Amino acid sequence: MGALGAALGAGCSAKGDPNEILNVSFDPTRELYAEYNALFAAHWAALGNPTPKVVQSHGGSGKQARAVIDGIDADVVTLALGYDIDVLAERRLVARGWRERLPDRSAPFTSAIVFLVRGGNPKSIRDWDDLARGDVAVITPNPKTSGGARWNYLAAWGYELRRSGGDEAKAQAFVEVMFRRVPVLDSGARAATTTFVERKIGDVLIAWESEAMLAAKKLSAGSVEIVTPPTSIAAEPPVAVVDAIVDYRGTRGLAEAYLQRLWEDDAQRLGAKHFYRPRGAGAAPEGMFRSIELFTIDEIGGGWQQAQPKHFADGGIFDRIYEDR
Repeated sequence: MGALGAALGAGCSAKGDPNEILNVSFDPTRELYAEYNALFAAHWAALGNPTPKVVQSHGGSGKQARAVIDGIDADVVTLALGYDIDVLAERRLVARGWRERLPDRSAPFTSAIVFLVRGGNPKSIRDWDDLARGDVAVITPNPKTSGGARWNYLAAWGYELRRSGGDEAKAQAFVEVMFRRVPVLDSGARAATTTFVERKIGDVLIAWESEAMLAAKKLSAGSVEIVTPPTSIAAEPPVAVVDAIVDYRGTRGLAEAYLQRLWEDDAQRLGAKHFYRPRGAGAAPEGMFRSIELFTIDEIGGGWQQAQPKHFADGGIFDRIYEDR
């Protein structure tokens, strides 16, 4: 089946407006892309093009990738982790070489995994080992549906793996104990933030740094605090054009320009404004982001192609440890 056939098989039924694109994204990017869409539309119109309309869709990253497979006509995807785009490439919706099309392996911003705690940090949570204590209730979304949750899980796994000198049995035991402290698994990162902030469940939220900083900004002073652990995982949320859809709808030029412009200085500054670590030097105010030792998915998991089936596939490590809670 060719690209057009794949698109039709995924449920694409009408070409629609070539000046309108759909960005299927993950939970914590709502505010960033709402502002970026206006920035890009003004830029595109200034080049003499019709003013474009960018529609947004948000949810857990894994669920969003599934939605594209099931038929939502995404022109671009801006998801939480590379594996979710690899799944689209396996279905011939996205080109297999998608990472090499844009700089920085197609991740315009980075983030880290940090903790959000109650004001005053009453449980004195400082590092990952505190999340395994019996008196600490941990909030994190479901790794089966949320890309952010998979980063959270692997940050904890990597912490113990490095601390134990590479002992995977100890890493698995640590993550299992931590998930015993999780009272509810929401489907996405934003829902988990709501559980912690609005429903006031849990003592600590494991979160994207951007999500934690946004929550701290929105809430009354002193109600929550950000705890940056000494080490964490470098989270790289990637972007890609959905080739089968843009070629069918005639939106490739618009979709490619939309993603390419994310690396321009004003877009990089916008990313920093929304608490993502920009790639561009000087795009973030000095001192905005705390120093943290970051390890990568390649270092502790062999990359997403190894980590995904090992940890998150049906019957993988997460399923086994969660069933044994």
